[in-house]
Amino acid sequence: MSDYTEVDKKQDMQILHSMGYAQELERRMSQFSNFAVSFSIICILSGGINSLAQATSGAGGAAIGIGWPLGCFISFVFAVAMAQISSAYPTAGGLYHWGSILGNRFTGWLTAWFNLLGLVTVLGAINVGTYYFFMGSFGTPYFGLEDTTMTRIVFLAIITGAQALVNHMGIGLTAKLTDFSGYLIFVTAILLALVCLAAADTYEISRLFTFSNYSGETGGNVWPQTSGTWVFLLGLLLPIYTITGYDASAHTSEETVKAAHSVPRGMISSVLWAALFGYIMLCSFVLMIPDMDEAAKQGWNVFFWAMDAQVNPIIKDILYLAIFVSQWLCGLATVTSVSRMIFAFSRDGGLPASKALSKVSPTYRTPVAAIWTGSILAVLFVWGSSLVSIGDTPVYTIVVSCTVIFLFFSFVIPITLGLFAWGTSKWDKMGPWNLGEGMFKLFAILSIVAMVLIFVLGIQPPNDWALYITVGFLIVTGIIWFAFENRRFRGPPIGDEVARRQAEIAAAEKAVGEA
Repeated sequence: MSDYTEVDKKQDMQILHSMGYAQELERRMSQFSNFAVSFSIICILSGGINSLAQATSGAGGAAIGIGWPLGCFISFVFAVAMAQISSAYPTAGGLYHWGSILGNRFTGWLTAWFNLLGLVTVLGAINVGTYYFFMGSFGTPYFGLEDTTMTRIVFLAIITGAQALVNHMGIGLTAKLTDFSGYLIFVTAILLALVCLAAADTYEISRLFTFSNYSGETGGNVWPQTSGTWVFLLGLLLPIYTITGYDASAHTSEETVKAAHSVPRGMISSVLWAALFGYIMLCSFVLMIPDMDEAAKQGWNVFFWAMDAQVNPIIKDILYLAIFVSQWLCGLATVTSVSRMIFAFSRDGGLPASKALSKVSPTYRTPVAAIWTGSILAVLFVWGSSLVSIGDTPVYTIVVSCTVIFLFFSFVIPITLGLFAWGTSKWDKMGPWNLGEGMFKLFAILSIVAMVLIFVLGIQPPNDWALYITVGFLIVTGIIWFAFENRRFRGPPIGDEVARRQAEIAAAEKAVGEA
Protein backbone atom coordinates (compact mmCIF):
# COMPACT_ATOMS: atom_id res chain seq x y z
CA MET A 1 0.00 0.00 0.00
CA SER A 2 2.48 2.55 -1.27
CA ASP A 3 -0.18 5.28 -1.25
CA TYR A 4 -0.57 4.99 2.53
CA THR A 5 1.66 7.81 3.75
CA GLU A 6 2.85 8.75 7.22
CA VAL A 7 0.37 11.61 7.12
CA ASP A 8 -2.46 9.12 6.46
CA LYS A 9 -1.22 6.91 9.28
CA LYS A 10 -1.12 9.79 11.75
CA GLN A 11 -4.59 10.89 10.70
CA ASP A 12 -6.00 7.39 11.28
CA MET A 13 -4.35 7.28 14.71
CA GLN A 14 -5.58 10.75 15.63
CA ILE A 15 -9.17 9.78 14.82
CA LEU A 16 -8.78 6.69 17.02
CA HIS A 17 -7.15 8.71 19.81
CA SER A 18 -9.99 11.23 19.67
CA MET A 19 -12.35 8.41 20.64
CA GLY A 20 -10.09 7.33 23.51
CA TYR A 21 -8.44 4.24 21.99
CA ALA A 22 -4.90 3.19 21.19
CA GLN A 23 -3.67 1.81 17.86
CA GLU A 24 -3.15 -1.73 19.19
CA LEU A 25 -4.34 -3.61 16.10
CA GLU A 26 -2.27 -3.42 12.92
CA ARG A 27 -3.45 -1.44 9.89
CA ARG A 28 -2.79 -3.89 7.06
CA MET A 29 -6.11 -3.83 5.23
CA SER A 30 -6.50 -1.83 2.02
CA GLN A 31 -9.82 -0.44 0.85
CA PHE A 32 -10.28 -3.57 -1.28
CA SER A 33 -9.51 -5.78 1.73
CA ASN A 34 -12.13 -3.96 3.77
CA PHE A 35 -14.64 -4.56 0.97
CA ALA A 36 -13.54 -8.19 0.62
CA VAL A 37 -14.06 -9.08 4.30
CA SER A 38 -17.72 -8.00 4.08
CA PHE A 39 -18.18 -9.49 0.61
CA SER A 40 -16.74 -12.78 1.91
CA ILE A 41 -19.20 -12.91 4.82
CA ILE A 42 -22.15 -12.05 2.57
CA CYS A 43 -20.90 -14.87 0.28
CA ILE A 44 -23.64 -15.42 -2.28
CA LEU A 45 -22.20 -18.92 -2.74
CA SER A 46 -23.12 -19.71 0.87
CA GLY A 47 -26.48 -18.21 1.78
CA GLY A 48 -27.58 -17.89 -1.84
CA ILE A 49 -27.17 -21.64 -2.38
CA ASN A 50 -27.82 -23.16 1.06
CA SER A 51 -31.07 -21.19 1.55
CA LEU A 52 -32.26 -21.39 -2.06
CA ALA A 53 -35.33 -23.45 -1.18
CA GLN A 54 -36.86 -20.41 0.54
CA ALA A 55 -37.45 -19.16 -3.00
CA THR A 56 -37.87 -22.27 -5.16
CA SER A 57 -40.23 -23.88 -2.64
CA GLY A 58 -41.99 -20.60 -2.01
CA ALA A 59 -43.09 -18.23 -4.76
CA GLY A 60 -41.03 -20.03 -7.42
CA GLY A 61 -39.23 -18.07 -10.14
CA ALA A 62 -40.65 -14.70 -9.10
CA ALA A 63 -39.03 -15.10 -5.68
CA ILE A 64 -35.70 -14.72 -7.53
CA GLY A 65 -36.57 -12.52 -10.51
CA ILE A 66 -38.49 -9.98 -8.41
CA GLY A 67 -37.85 -10.97 -4.79
CA TRP A 68 -34.05 -11.00 -4.90
CA PRO A 69 -33.57 -7.34 -5.96
CA LEU A 70 -36.31 -6.23 -3.58
CA GLY A 71 -34.72 -8.05 -0.62
CA CYS A 72 -31.27 -6.75 -1.57
CA PHE A 73 -32.61 -3.19 -1.54
CA ILE A 74 -33.80 -3.76 2.04
CA SER A 75 -30.25 -4.69 3.04
CA PHE A 76 -28.88 -1.79 1.02
CA VAL A 77 -30.79 0.85 3.00
CA PHE A 78 -29.20 -0.40 6.23
CA ALA A 79 -25.74 -0.38 4.63
CA VAL A 80 -26.10 3.22 3.41
CA ALA A 81 -27.26 4.51 6.80
CA MET A 82 -24.50 2.60 8.62
CA ALA A 83 -21.91 3.87 6.15
CA GLN A 84 -22.70 7.47 7.13
CA ILE A 85 -22.09 6.70 10.81
CA SER A 86 -19.01 4.54 10.17
CA SER A 87 -17.24 7.42 8.42
CA ALA A 88 -17.63 9.58 11.53
CA TYR A 89 -16.72 6.83 14.01
CA PRO A 90 -14.36 4.27 12.42
CA THR A 91 -13.63 1.91 15.32
CA ALA A 92 -13.53 -1.85 15.88
CA GLY A 93 -16.88 -3.06 17.16
CA GLY A 94 -18.34 -0.02 15.43
CA LEU A 95 -22.02 -0.71 16.13
CA TYR A 96 -21.42 -0.84 19.88
CA HIS A 97 -19.64 2.51 19.85
CA TRP A 98 -22.26 4.13 17.63
CA GLY A 99 -25.00 2.94 19.96
CA SER A 100 -23.13 4.43 22.93
CA ILE A 101 -21.99 7.71 21.42
CA LEU A 102 -25.27 8.55 19.66
CA GLY A 103 -27.36 7.28 22.57
CA ASN A 104 -26.16 6.30 26.02
CA ARG A 105 -24.48 3.48 27.92
CA PHE A 106 -27.57 1.30 27.85
CA THR A 107 -28.24 1.61 24.11
CA GLY A 108 -24.58 0.86 23.41
CA TRP A 109 -24.61 -2.14 25.72
CA LEU A 110 -27.85 -3.47 24.18
CA THR A 111 -26.50 -2.98 20.65
CA ALA A 112 -23.33 -4.86 21.61
CA TRP A 113 -25.25 -7.87 22.95
CA PHE A 114 -27.59 -8.05 19.96
CA ASN A 115 -24.62 -7.86 17.57
CA LEU A 116 -22.45 -10.26 19.55
CA LEU A 117 -25.10 -12.97 19.91
CA GLY A 118 -26.01 -12.54 16.26
CA LEU A 119 -22.38 -12.90 15.14
CA VAL A 120 -21.63 -15.96 17.29
CA THR A 121 -24.76 -17.78 16.14
CA VAL A 122 -24.30 -16.76 12.51
CA LEU A 123 -20.73 -18.14 12.60
CA GLY A 124 -22.16 -21.45 13.77
CA ALA A 125 -24.91 -21.30 11.13
CA ILE A 126 -22.49 -20.47 8.30
CA ASN A 127 -20.25 -23.41 9.18
CA VAL A 128 -23.24 -25.73 9.57
CA GLY A 129 -24.26 -24.66 6.07
CA THR A 130 -20.74 -25.47 4.89
CA TYR A 131 -21.03 -28.89 6.54
CA TYR A 132 -24.28 -29.71 4.77
CA PHE A 133 -22.92 -28.47 1.46
CA PHE A 134 -19.85 -30.69 1.94
CA MET A 135 -22.03 -33.67 2.83
CA GLY A 136 -24.22 -33.18 -0.26
CA SER A 137 -21.33 -32.61 -2.66
CA PHE A 138 -18.53 -34.87 -1.40
CA GLY A 139 -19.15 -36.32 2.08
CA THR A 140 -21.97 -38.74 1.29
CA PRO A 141 -21.40 -39.38 -2.47
CA TYR A 142 -17.63 -39.98 -2.26
CA PHE A 143 -16.82 -40.79 1.37
CA GLY A 144 -20.04 -42.47 2.44
CA LEU A 145 -20.39 -40.24 5.52
CA GLU A 146 -23.67 -40.18 7.43
CA ASP A 147 -25.16 -37.06 8.93
CA THR A 148 -24.90 -37.58 12.68
CA THR A 149 -24.48 -35.08 15.50
CA MET A 150 -20.95 -36.36 16.16
CA THR A 151 -19.93 -36.08 12.49
CA ARG A 152 -21.35 -32.56 12.35
CA ILE A 153 -19.60 -31.35 15.50
CA VAL A 154 -16.22 -32.90 14.59
CA PHE A 155 -16.44 -31.29 11.14
CA LEU A 156 -17.37 -27.94 12.69
CA ALA A 157 -14.57 -28.13 15.24
CA ILE A 158 -12.00 -28.79 12.50
CA ILE A 159 -13.03 -26.06 10.08
CA THR A 160 -13.76 -23.46 12.78
CA GLY A 161 -10.42 -24.25 14.46
CA ALA A 162 -8.64 -23.71 11.14
CA GLN A 163 -10.45 -20.39 10.66
CA ALA A 164 -9.45 -19.29 14.17
CA LEU A 165 -5.81 -20.32 13.61
CA VAL A 166 -5.54 -18.22 10.44
CA ASN A 167 -7.04 -15.24 12.28
CA HIS A 168 -4.65 -15.82 15.19
CA MET A 169 -1.65 -15.51 12.88
CA GLY A 170 -2.33 -11.91 11.91
CA ILE A 171 -4.58 -9.66 9.88
CA GLY A 172 -2.06 -9.73 7.01
CA LEU A 173 -2.70 -13.42 6.30
CA THR A 174 -6.43 -13.08 6.92
CA ALA A 175 -6.65 -10.11 4.55
CA LYS A 176 -4.79 -12.01 1.81
CA LEU A 177 -7.21 -14.93 2.09
CA THR A 178 -10.31 -12.72 2.17
CA ASP A 179 -8.94 -10.79 -0.83
CA PHE A 180 -8.60 -14.14 -2.61
CA SER A 181 -12.11 -15.00 -1.43
CA GLY A 182 -13.47 -11.85 -3.07
CA TYR A 183 -12.02 -12.84 -6.45
CA LEU A 184 -13.02 -16.49 -5.99
CA ILE A 185 -16.66 -15.59 -5.31
CA PHE A 186 -16.78 -13.33 -8.37
CA VAL A 187 -15.25 -15.97 -10.66
CA THR A 188 -17.20 -18.93 -9.28
CA ALA A 189 -20.54 -17.10 -9.43
CA ILE A 190 -19.96 -16.20 -13.07
CA LEU A 191 -18.77 -19.73 -13.95
CA LEU A 192 -21.79 -21.23 -12.21
CA ALA A 193 -24.06 -18.87 -14.12
CA LEU A 194 -22.43 -19.77 -17.46
CA VAL A 195 -22.62 -23.50 -16.71
CA CYS A 196 -26.29 -23.18 -15.77
CA LEU A 197 -27.10 -21.27 -18.95
CA ALA A 198 -25.18 -23.79 -21.07
CA ALA A 199 -27.01 -26.69 -19.39
CA ALA A 200 -30.48 -25.15 -19.63
CA ASP A 201 -32.95 -26.95 -21.91
CA THR A 202 -34.76 -23.72 -22.78
CA TYR A 203 -34.61 -20.07 -21.75
CA GLU A 204 -38.03 -19.39 -20.24
CA ILE A 205 -37.32 -15.85 -19.09
CA SER A 206 -40.97 -15.52 -18.10
CA ARG A 207 -40.51 -18.00 -15.24
CA LEU A 208 -38.40 -15.36 -13.43
CA PHE A 209 -41.53 -13.21 -13.18
CA THR A 210 -44.10 -15.96 -12.68
CA PHE A 211 -45.67 -16.14 -9.22
CA SER A 212 -46.42 -19.58 -7.82
CA ASN A 213 -47.48 -20.88 -4.42
CA TYR A 214 -45.45 -23.90 -3.41
CA SER A 215 -46.14 -23.63 0.30
CA GLY A 216 -47.03 -26.84 2.12
CA GLU A 217 -46.66 -30.29 0.55
CA THR A 218 -46.06 -29.00 -3.00
CA GLY A 219 -42.86 -27.32 -1.77
CA GLY A 220 -41.54 -30.08 0.43
CA ASN A 221 -42.94 -28.29 3.51
CA VAL A 222 -40.20 -25.67 3.45
CA TRP A 223 -42.98 -23.20 4.26
CA PRO A 224 -46.29 -24.14 5.92
CA GLN A 225 -49.40 -23.80 3.77
CA THR A 226 -50.11 -20.09 3.35
CA SER A 227 -51.29 -17.53 0.80
CA GLY A 228 -49.38 -16.59 -2.34
CA THR A 229 -48.72 -13.09 -1.03
CA TRP A 230 -47.26 -14.34 2.24
CA VAL A 231 -45.10 -16.99 0.60
CA PHE A 232 -43.60 -14.33 -1.67
CA LEU A 233 -42.89 -12.07 1.30
CA LEU A 234 -41.34 -14.98 3.20
CA GLY A 235 -39.11 -15.59 0.18
CA LEU A 236 -37.58 -12.14 0.76
CA LEU A 237 -35.75 -13.75 3.67
CA LEU A 238 -33.43 -15.45 1.13
CA PRO A 239 -31.76 -12.18 -0.03
CA ILE A 240 -32.15 -10.54 3.39
CA TYR A 241 -30.46 -13.48 5.16
CA THR A 242 -27.79 -13.70 2.46
CA ILE A 243 -26.96 -9.99 2.14
CA THR A 244 -25.86 -9.42 5.72
CA GLY A 245 -22.48 -9.31 7.44
CA TYR A 246 -21.41 -6.02 5.88
CA ASP A 247 -20.90 -4.70 9.42
CA ALA A 248 -17.54 -6.54 9.17
CA SER A 249 -16.20 -3.48 7.36
CA ALA A 250 -16.91 -1.46 10.50
CA HIS A 251 -15.52 -4.12 12.84
CA THR A 252 -12.17 -4.05 11.01
CA SER A 253 -11.97 -0.22 10.95
CA GLU A 254 -8.89 -0.10 13.17
CA GLU A 255 -7.06 -2.42 10.77
CA THR A 256 -8.07 -0.55 7.61
CA VAL A 257 -6.04 2.27 6.08
CA LYS A 258 -7.85 5.60 5.61
CA ALA A 259 -10.72 4.03 7.52
CA ALA A 260 -13.03 7.05 7.46
CA HIS A 261 -13.00 6.84 3.64
CA SER A 262 -12.55 3.08 3.11
CA VAL A 263 -15.08 1.60 5.56
CA PRO A 264 -18.28 3.20 4.18
CA ARG A 265 -17.21 2.36 0.64
CA GLY A 266 -16.47 -1.23 1.69
CA MET A 267 -19.91 -1.61 3.20
CA ILE A 268 -21.90 -0.25 0.30
CA SER A 269 -19.85 -1.82 -2.50
CA SER A 270 -20.00 -5.27 -0.86
CA VAL A 271 -23.80 -5.11 -0.82
CA LEU A 272 -24.10 -3.82 -4.39
CA TRP A 273 -21.69 -6.32 -5.95
CA ALA A 274 -23.17 -9.25 -4.00
CA ALA A 275 -26.67 -8.21 -5.08
CA LEU A 276 -25.66 -7.98 -8.76
CA PHE A 277 -23.61 -11.17 -9.02
CA GLY A 278 -26.09 -13.08 -6.85
CA TYR A 279 -28.90 -12.03 -9.16
CA ILE A 280 -27.03 -13.17 -12.27
CA MET A 281 -26.12 -16.49 -10.65
CA LEU A 282 -29.56 -17.30 -9.23
CA CYS A 283 -31.48 -16.23 -12.33
CA SER A 284 -29.26 -18.50 -14.40
CA PHE A 285 -29.90 -21.36 -11.99
CA VAL A 286 -33.67 -20.87 -12.19
CA LEU A 287 -33.48 -20.92 -16.00
CA MET A 288 -31.57 -24.22 -15.84
CA ILE A 289 -34.16 -25.98 -13.68
CA PRO A 290 -35.86 -28.58 -15.89
CA ASP A 291 -39.23 -28.35 -14.14
CA MET A 292 -40.23 -25.76 -11.51
CA ASP A 293 -42.90 -27.98 -9.94
CA GLU A 294 -40.43 -30.83 -9.48
CA ALA A 295 -37.83 -28.41 -8.17
CA ALA A 296 -40.24 -27.16 -5.51
CA LYS A 297 -40.85 -30.74 -4.30
CA GLN A 298 -37.11 -31.18 -3.66
CA GLY A 299 -37.21 -28.69 -0.80
CA TRP A 300 -33.76 -28.01 0.66
CA ASN A 301 -32.12 -30.43 -1.80
CA VAL A 302 -33.06 -28.37 -4.87
CA PHE A 303 -29.53 -27.21 -5.72
CA PHE A 304 -28.00 -30.70 -5.78
CA TRP A 305 -31.04 -32.14 -7.56
CA ALA A 306 -30.83 -29.62 -10.42
CA MET A 307 -27.04 -29.86 -10.72
CA ASP A 308 -27.18 -33.68 -10.81
CA ALA A 309 -29.87 -33.57 -13.47
CA GLN A 310 -28.34 -31.00 -15.80
CA VAL A 311 -24.57 -30.58 -15.32
CA ASN A 312 -21.60 -32.73 -16.39
CA PRO A 313 -20.25 -34.58 -13.28
CA ILE A 314 -16.65 -33.36 -13.67
CA ILE A 315 -17.65 -29.73 -14.18
CA LYS A 316 -20.11 -30.07 -11.32
CA ASP A 317 -17.43 -31.30 -8.89
CA ILE A 318 -15.03 -28.51 -9.89
CA LEU A 319 -17.75 -25.97 -9.12
CA TYR A 320 -18.57 -27.75 -5.86
CA LEU A 321 -14.93 -27.52 -4.75
CA ALA A 322 -14.78 -23.78 -5.50
CA ILE A 323 -18.08 -23.23 -3.66
CA PHE A 324 -16.86 -25.24 -0.65
CA VAL A 325 -13.64 -23.20 -0.41
CA SER A 326 -15.67 -19.98 -0.70
CA GLN A 327 -17.94 -21.10 2.12
CA TRP A 328 -14.95 -21.90 4.36
CA LEU A 329 -13.52 -18.45 3.63
CA CYS A 330 -16.92 -16.98 4.52
CA GLY A 331 -16.55 -18.52 7.96
CA LEU A 332 -12.96 -17.24 8.17
CA ALA A 333 -14.13 -13.64 7.64
CA THR A 334 -16.92 -14.14 10.18
CA VAL A 335 -14.38 -15.19 12.82
CA THR A 336 -12.58 -11.90 12.11
CA SER A 337 -15.81 -9.94 12.59
CA VAL A 338 -16.97 -11.65 15.80
CA SER A 339 -13.52 -11.47 17.39
CA ARG A 340 -13.24 -7.72 16.80
CA MET A 341 -16.68 -7.25 18.35
CA ILE A 342 -15.59 -9.23 21.42
CA PHE A 343 -12.32 -7.27 21.59
CA ALA A 344 -14.00 -3.88 21.31
CA PHE A 345 -16.70 -4.63 23.88
CA SER A 346 -14.16 -6.15 26.28
CA ARG A 347 -11.72 -3.24 26.26
CA ASP A 348 -14.54 -1.21 27.83
CA GLY A 349 -15.28 -3.95 30.36
CA GLY A 350 -18.47 -5.18 28.72
CA LEU A 351 -17.85 -8.92 29.05
CA PRO A 352 -16.74 -11.38 31.74
CA ALA A 353 -12.94 -11.80 31.67
CA SER A 354 -12.73 -8.54 29.72
CA LYS A 355 -9.08 -7.99 30.59
CA ALA A 356 -8.04 -11.23 28.90
CA LEU A 357 -10.45 -10.89 25.96
CA SER A 358 -9.22 -7.39 25.12
CA LYS A 359 -5.55 -8.32 25.14
CA VAL A 360 -3.71 -7.95 21.82
CA SER A 361 -0.81 -10.25 20.95
CA PRO A 362 2.41 -8.20 20.56
CA THR A 363 3.63 -10.79 18.02
CA TYR A 364 0.58 -11.12 15.76
CA ARG A 365 -1.22 -7.85 16.63
CA THR A 366 -4.50 -9.75 16.90
CA PRO A 367 -6.94 -10.22 19.82
CA VAL A 368 -6.02 -13.89 20.27
CA ALA A 369 -8.29 -14.67 23.24
CA ALA A 370 -11.26 -13.03 21.51
CA ILE A 371 -10.64 -15.05 18.31
CA TRP A 372 -10.60 -18.42 20.07
CA THR A 373 -13.43 -17.54 22.46
CA GLY A 374 -15.79 -16.55 19.65
CA SER A 375 -14.89 -19.67 17.65
CA ILE A 376 -15.34 -22.05 20.58
CA LEU A 377 -18.66 -20.47 21.54
CA ALA A 378 -19.96 -20.93 17.98
CA VAL A 379 -19.14 -24.66 18.03
CA LEU A 380 -20.58 -25.11 21.54
CA PHE A 381 -23.73 -23.29 20.47
CA VAL A 382 -24.29 -25.69 17.57
CA TRP A 383 -23.48 -28.73 19.70
CA GLY A 384 -25.71 -27.80 22.63
CA SER A 385 -28.64 -26.55 20.60
CA SER A 386 -28.59 -29.63 18.34
CA LEU A 387 -29.22 -31.89 21.34
CA VAL A 388 -32.37 -30.13 22.57
CA SER A 389 -35.72 -29.76 20.84
CA ILE A 390 -38.95 -27.88 21.49
CA GLY A 391 -41.66 -30.15 20.17
CA ASP A 392 -40.32 -31.51 16.87
CA THR A 393 -38.06 -28.51 16.19
CA PRO A 394 -34.40 -28.52 17.29
CA VAL A 395 -33.44 -25.50 19.40
CA TYR A 396 -30.63 -24.89 16.88
CA THR A 397 -33.16 -24.21 14.11
CA ILE A 398 -35.17 -21.90 16.36
CA VAL A 399 -32.16 -19.87 17.50
CA VAL A 400 -30.74 -19.52 13.98
CA SER A 401 -34.06 -18.01 12.92
CA CYS A 402 -33.39 -15.33 15.58
CA THR A 403 -29.86 -14.67 14.35
CA VAL A 404 -30.72 -12.24 11.58
CA ILE A 405 -33.34 -10.52 13.75
CA PHE A 406 -30.64 -9.92 16.37
CA LEU A 407 -28.16 -8.66 13.77
CA PHE A 408 -30.60 -6.25 12.16
CA PHE A 409 -31.69 -4.98 15.58
CA SER A 410 -28.02 -4.17 16.25
CA PHE A 411 -27.99 -2.27 12.94
CA VAL A 412 -31.19 -0.31 13.47
CA ILE A 413 -30.52 0.84 17.06
CA PRO A 414 -27.59 3.17 16.19
CA ILE A 415 -29.27 4.18 12.92
CA THR A 416 -32.39 5.27 14.84
CA LEU A 417 -30.26 7.08 17.42
CA GLY A 418 -28.41 8.83 14.59
CA LEU A 419 -31.72 9.99 13.15
CA PHE A 420 -32.33 12.03 16.30
CA ALA A 421 -28.70 12.85 17.17
CA TRP A 422 -27.81 14.49 13.83
CA GLY A 423 -26.64 18.04 14.42
CA THR A 424 -26.75 17.77 18.23
CA SER A 425 -23.74 17.71 20.56
CA LYS A 426 -23.72 13.92 20.27
CA TRP A 427 -23.14 14.05 16.51
CA ASP A 428 -22.06 17.47 15.36
CA LYS A 429 -19.17 16.39 13.14
CA MET A 430 -19.63 14.21 10.08
CA GLY A 431 -16.99 12.02 8.48
CA PRO A 432 -15.57 12.59 4.97
CA TRP A 433 -18.19 10.24 3.51
CA ASN A 434 -21.31 12.34 3.96
CA LEU A 435 -24.78 11.88 2.46
CA GLY A 436 -26.13 15.08 3.92
CA GLU A 437 -28.86 15.36 6.52
CA GLY A 438 -31.83 14.83 4.22
CA MET A 439 -30.54 11.67 2.55
CA PHE A 440 -29.28 10.13 5.79
CA LYS A 441 -32.61 10.68 7.53
CA LEU A 442 -34.46 9.19 4.54
CA PHE A 443 -32.36 6.02 4.69
CA ALA A 444 -32.66 5.93 8.49
CA ILE A 445 -36.46 5.99 8.25
CA LEU A 446 -36.40 3.33 5.51
CA SER A 447 -34.20 1.20 7.78
CA ILE A 448 -36.73 1.41 10.60
CA VAL A 449 -39.56 0.40 8.24
CA ALA A 450 -37.40 -2.44 6.89
CA MET A 451 -36.66 -3.63 10.45
CA VAL A 452 -40.38 -3.92 11.16
CA LEU A 453 -40.82 -6.01 7.99
CA ILE A 454 -37.85 -8.26 8.84
CA PHE A 455 -39.14 -8.83 12.35
CA VAL A 456 -42.67 -9.67 11.15
CA LEU A 457 -41.34 -12.09 8.51
CA GLY A 458 -38.77 -13.59 10.87
CA ILE A 459 -41.35 -14.73 13.42
CA GLN A 460 -43.75 -16.42 10.99
CA PRO A 461 -44.17 -20.22 11.03
CA PRO A 462 -42.09 -22.34 11.02
CA ASN A 463 -39.99 -19.75 12.90
CA ASP A 464 -42.74 -18.59 15.28
CA TRP A 465 -40.65 -19.51 18.34
CA ALA A 466 -38.32 -16.68 17.34
CA LEU A 467 -40.86 -14.22 18.78
CA TYR A 468 -40.67 -15.79 22.23
CA ILE A 469 -36.87 -16.01 22.15
CA THR A 470 -36.52 -12.35 21.11
CA VAL A 471 -38.97 -11.14 23.76
CA GLY A 472 -37.31 -13.38 26.34
CA PHE A 473 -33.90 -12.01 25.44
CA LEU A 474 -35.14 -8.43 25.87
CA ILE A 475 -36.62 -9.24 29.29
CA VAL A 476 -33.43 -10.98 30.47
CA THR A 477 -31.18 -8.18 29.22
CA GLY A 478 -33.42 -5.61 30.94
CA ILE A 479 -33.14 -7.49 34.24
CA ILE A 480 -29.35 -7.85 33.91
CA TRP A 481 -28.92 -4.18 33.02
CA PHE A 482 -30.94 -2.73 35.89
CA ALA A 483 -29.79 -5.30 38.46
CA PHE A 484 -26.05 -5.36 37.63
CA GLU A 485 -24.67 -3.58 34.57
CA ASN A 486 -26.22 -0.16 35.14
CA ARG A 487 -23.93 0.35 38.14
CA ARG A 488 -20.87 -1.44 36.77
CA PHE A 489 -20.60 -0.80 33.01
CA ARG A 490 -19.14 2.59 32.11
CA GLY A 491 -19.25 2.28 28.32
CA PRO A 492 -16.72 3.71 25.87
CA PRO A 493 -14.73 6.83 26.81
CA ILE A 494 -16.70 9.97 26.02
CA GLY A 495 -15.93 13.62 26.72
CA ASP A 496 -13.43 14.25 29.54
CA GLU A 497 -12.74 10.53 29.88
CA VAL A 498 -10.96 10.59 26.51
CA ALA A 499 -8.42 13.12 27.78
CA ARG A 500 -7.84 11.12 30.96
CA ARG A 501 -6.89 8.07 28.88
CA GLN A 502 -3.97 9.69 27.05
CA ALA A 503 -1.38 8.01 29.26
CA GLU A 504 -3.07 4.60 28.85
CA ILE A 505 -3.14 5.08 25.07
CA ALA A 506 0.58 5.79 24.92
CA ALA A 507 1.34 2.71 27.07
CA ALA A 508 -0.88 0.42 24.98
CA GLU A 509 0.68 1.56 21.70
CA LYS A 510 4.19 1.18 23.11
CA ALA A 511 3.40 -2.41 24.19
CA VAL A 512 2.73 -3.46 20.59
CA GLY A 513 5.53 -1.35 19.07
CA GLU A 514 3.29 1.31 17.56
CA ALA A 515 4.83 4.22 19.43
